[in-house]
Amino acid sequence: MEKSAEKAKRYKRSDNVIPDFEYLFDEEEKPKPGLKKKERKSGVGMRFYKRLLRKNTGGFIFGLLLYILKNSPIWIMPIITANIINAVTVGSENPVREIMINSIVLAVILLQNIPTHVIYSRITDKMLRRTGAGLRSAVVRKLQHLSITYHKEIETGKIQSKFLKDIESVEGLNTNIIKILIPSIISAIVSIGIAIYNSGVVTLFFLVIIPANILIAQGFRKVLRKKNHMYRVENESVSAKLSNMLEMLTVTKAHGLEDEEIAQFEKNIRYLTTRGLDVDKSNAYFGSASWVIANIMSGACLVFCAVLALNGMIKPGDVVLYQSLFASINNSVQTIINVLPTFSTGFEAVSSISEIMMSKDVEDDRGKAHVDSVEGNVKFDHVYYRYPNGTQYVVDDLNLDVKAGECIAVVGASGSGKSTIMNMIIGFLQPTSGHLYIDGRDITEISLTEYRHCISVVPQNSILFSGTIRENITYGMENIGEEKLQQVAEMANLNEFVKDLPNGLDTFIGEHGGKLSGGQKQRITIARALIRDPKILILDEATSALDNISEYHVQKAISSMIKGRTTFIVAHRLSTIRDADRIVVMEAGKCVETGTYEELMEKRGKFFELKNLNDMSYRQAEAALN
Repeated sequence: MEKSAEKAKRYKRSDNVIPDFEYLFDEEEKPKPGLKKKERKSGVGMRFYKRLLRKNTGGFIFGLLLYILKNSPIWIMPIITANIINAVTVGSENPVREIMINSIVLAVILLQNIPTHVIYSRITDKMLRRTGAGLRSAVVRKLQHLSITYHKEIETGKIQSKFLKDIESVEGLNTNIIKILIPSIISAIVSIGIAIYNSGVVTLFFLVIIPANILIAQGFRKVLRKKNHMYRVENESVSAKLSNMLEMLTVTKAHGLEDEEIAQFEKNIRYLTTRGLDVDKSNAYFGSASWVIANIMSGACLVFCAVLALNGMIKPGDVVLYQSLFASINNSVQTIINVLPTFSTGFEAVSSISEIMMSKDVEDDRGKAHVDSVEGNVKFDHVYYRYPNGTQYVVDDLNLDVKAGECIAVVGASGSGKSTIMNMIIGFLQPTSGHLYIDGRDITEISLTEYRHCISVVPQNSILFSGTIRENITYGMENIGEEKLQQVAEMANLNEFVKDLPNGLDTFIGEHGGKLSGGQKQRITIARALIRDPKILILDEATSALDNISEYHVQKAISSMIKGRTTFIVAHRLSTIRDADRIVVMEAGKCVETGTYEELMEKRGKFFELKNLNDMSYRQAEAALN
């Protein structure tokens, strides 16, 4: 009980640390009429930061006040310097007393910087860290809620680039806004305020530098934005190609194509490097031009103030004051100008992340009926399905009524729609038209997350993660007894190879189960399905990677498991579905035959043809092996 309470406290603390930032990317309820899609996309960054600022208003304002206080020596020191110089050169009734007072003030404002800077850093750093954590959490949650169709259409490498590089760019942008942009603006305003208080003529001269630097920024802004966009897109493309290259590594080596792959990838890297150099070149021109103009203006300020002092319009010490204020304003403007390229990169990164965050292709369970349990009745009522932007139906007018506990085998040539039917039963795909009912309820009206707790799936390709065999079998489940685990291992024929492993079920299997054979990995996947004791069991060519002996044992285990459960089987070896209650024969998306094994063989139709072709291919394969 104590452990549960302690775990709950840890979760609560974690929840407090990681805020929910999904709403920052929500589109406006009423977009302005006539606003183009490109303009709406460009507004994502500003909308994001407005909402982020509102969420952190209290800490933000307190941080600004602390910044002004901790930075006060920068503005007060020139005043003190001017006072001391004037006391010495112009003369006063008690110059020593003035020097002492100014020295004490200087000491106080310098010493207060230590505590105020520490507190300021703590507030701003916490704000920035929470923002980064919130962004990462929001992207992960969105990726989990996005449909399988979305994930099939976007390359994994691009998602990784958005999650790693783009979020890092947004964090850099946040840092620049909080710790550079806003402080620089405040510093410029305070310096201008001091100048106005002392001399309106000098202030007018100061204000000339702002439009000069702004003109430079405007001239480079569009170029920088365009080049950063091109670099970001190319970087995502290279990340995607790297992911594909690693997946194809075995095939590449098997065909001796390493040099070709290296040459192609180096071509992509060279192109990416060229894009990066374009960005660097623009940044270099931008930085150099703004620096030269700033220093020319600084020299002009010195000459201007010297002329005023010679004409008695200002005191000698004020030359230092105004030169220091000008330097402060100039540095602030320069800092703002120099940080603008990172703004272009940061806002481009926000737009990139928004491509994930603003996608509407999500599985949303809000407002849907709860699913406490499933009996296993499944009904396809005039179901059609075609993929987005597809022209042909992958499933064409399917009608199938499956009662709880029935075993249905779905067979057909490649591309006939078998796996699409399985994906619709799982809820990965929704019918384009027609209805799919689970226990009499339309699958689009029930909570898919809760429904999937009642089913188990063994996909065609084994999907394992880096960890132990035990962890892969009990994935997402707690408090699984050793007796049940051993029972499932026996049923899935795991003990045949687990007994020879150094740590048995606790053996580490490497990334994607790389240390195991295809048949061994598939048996672990089958055990993962069996341990969930599902009401609906989906086997999508689950024994395709098994040898004859292993397949016999697994089929025997499956035969005992399907009793009392609704089972859908897609099988590569048609002889293994002899005991199915019904066989559904698919061709080009249509159901062309249904019946028992004996009925379909006696009918001598499409199934009979498939069965003969299937047996012939296996006889040829066995002959080749012998």
